[in-house]
Amino acid sequence: MSTEAVSPGHQARPRTKLPLHWLGVLPFAAFVILFLIMPTMKIVIGAFQRPDGSFTFDNVLGLFTPSIMAAYWISIKISLASAILGCLIGFGVAAAVILGGLPAWIRSPLLTFSGVASNFAGVPLAFAFLATLGPVGMLTVFLKTQLGIDLRLLGFNLLSFWGLTITYLFFQIPLMILIIAPALDGLKREWREAASILGATNAQYWRLVAFPILLPSILGTMALLFANAFGAVATAIALTGSSLNIVPILLFAQIRGDVLGDPHLGYALAFGMIVVTGIANGLYIWLRARSERWMK
Repeated sequence: MSTEAVSPGHQARPRTKLPLHWLGVLPFAAFVILFLIMPTMKIVIGAFQRPDGSFTFDNVLGLFTPSIMAAYWISIKISLASAILGCLIGFGVAAAVILGGLPAWIRSPLLTFSGVASNFAGVPLAFAFLATLGPVGMLTVFLKTQLGIDLRLLGFNLLSFWGLTITYLFFQIPLMILIIAPALDGLKREWREAASILGATNAQYWRLVAFPILLPSILGTMALLFANAFGAVATAIALTGSSLNIVPILLFAQIRGDVLGDPHLGYALAFGMIVVTGIANGLYIWLRARSERWMK
């Protein structure tokens, strides 16, 4: 059998193998490019264009008009209120299930429900709250006819600031439970035992040990809940229509195709929302990284 000699100057080169292990992420990469990166770039470019395609700052400067600034301020207040209440209530529920004395079997159904409820939004959520707390909703009618409590006379209106905030809590609280549960699981038993050996009470343990460790996770989750509420569009439009002047509704009015609409001002409104939510998500990522260092 003859073998082919290989000269020293012509050494065999290793074959370049296709990175097949990257094929699995190609659909995800295509999805991100088509439905996240490209629309975002379209919004950013459109915010600095005139209808004829020329460059301008007028659209961005238009965001500082009193009516648009008022819409941003209302959106920020609703997002902040729902984020704070969602964090407080969600943390209490998660702590009661994970660290409290509640039966262990409650945890799995609670987390399952939270996973579903955190993604329940839009028209179905708006209809559910209108059917429950609307002017002729089930709970509204029951309180008025059976207990003599008229929510309208008490000043409650579902199509208002607090009405939209309460509606947002339906998905804000479950999202808080899902995110804070791993942080609560990360509290080591040795920390509590060490605090007890040193004479610390339960209140001192939470104030001096547990709460400082959980604080970055809580603040980071609050930033994420703020961004989640600030970017909610379908629920606000389906619930309040045009009765509440918030940014998503103002944005919808500019891009829906009416002759009075200004699509490029709509791009600027969306660009402003991207900036606000980007800052909130950046805070979440930074605080989340700090909390993970403690949990390792």
